[in-house]
Amino acid sequence: MSADYPKALDTSLSGLDWEDWLDKLDDAADADGYVERLGDAHAAIFIEHTPTLLVTFEAFPALRVTSPEAQPLGWQLGRALGWSHLCLASQTDSWFREGRVFGFFDRLIDDGFFEEFDQVIVYGAGPAGYAAAAFSVAAPGARVLAIQPQATLDPRMSEWDERFRRSRKLDFTSRYGYAPDMLDAADRAVILYDPEIEEDAMHAALFARSNVSRYRMRYMGPRLDRGLMRMNILLRFIAQLSAGKLDTASLARLYRARRTDVPYLKALVARLEDDGRHYLTARLAQHVMRTTPGPRFRRAVRAAYDKAEEQGMPMPPREID
Repeated sequence: MSADYPKALDTSLSGLDWEDWLDKLDDAADADGYVERLGDAHAAIFIEHTPTLLVTFEAFPALRVTSPEAQPLGWQLGRALGWSHLCLASQTDSWFREGRVFGFFDRLIDDGFFEEFDQVIVYGAGPAGYAAAAFSVAAPGARVLAIQPQATLDPRMSEWDERFRRSRKLDFTSRYGYAPDMLDAADRAVILYDPEIEEDAMHAALFARSNVSRYRMRYMGPRLDRGLMRMNILLRFIAQLSAGKLDTASLARLYRARRTDVPYLKALVARLEDDGRHYLTARLAQHVMRTTPGPRFRRAVRAAYDKAEEQGMPMPPREID
């Protein structure tokens, strides 16, 4: 933990609605940065400290779930590493397709804002992951981490994605539009996704570029970012990306945390059950029960042995009744 960081980062923002949240941020950031409202539904929050800048794109409803104090994600790294932080916040999932957001980044480019920093890291997940990739072009040489990003919602390109039909009316064809193309100026980008979610896998395929690494995180589900936070490894991913150490081996080492993550293990057991793999279901559930007893895994063990007996299948020694 850095002993020297802006004290604004200690401010609790919990229990506030969008307008009050911005007002309190404005008061807290006064000495170390600023809050700029970008229309009614977007805002930029900047806290200045060291020459490393983390830019995060965050939706207000998700932010209140992932942080007990309703703080932007970058504030944790600001306290730990002393980084400067620019948060682009949206009142709802908007993919940040708003003219005032475009104008804000245009102004940062004209002012040479990003050139004042030795390093820029950009992060977002889901719709905010799209924005992280799309607006990273404003900071050439940035390193980008995008989790389950959409490449575009333009129906001419992604009509196969039926999840966000109401948002197709947003303009994804003008400036900062097609996210994969906007990554061409990045030093490096990392895309994380669950290949079991077909739409996410198809979007990830559209990001294939020489400077983009795509990593599959199977069975993590549609809230991959929250799973990584729960395992306490998301911020470590960002820190290693900054240090140039986030590669296949280091990511795999950190991702071993899933072996003790109960929601992940429940998802894995469910998949084995759905596939009728009774032997592996029993092996996995009994292994989990040694350290993490729970009714879900006990039921899985009993059901696996019952079904295997009906089908005359061989099974491992039974450890759990």
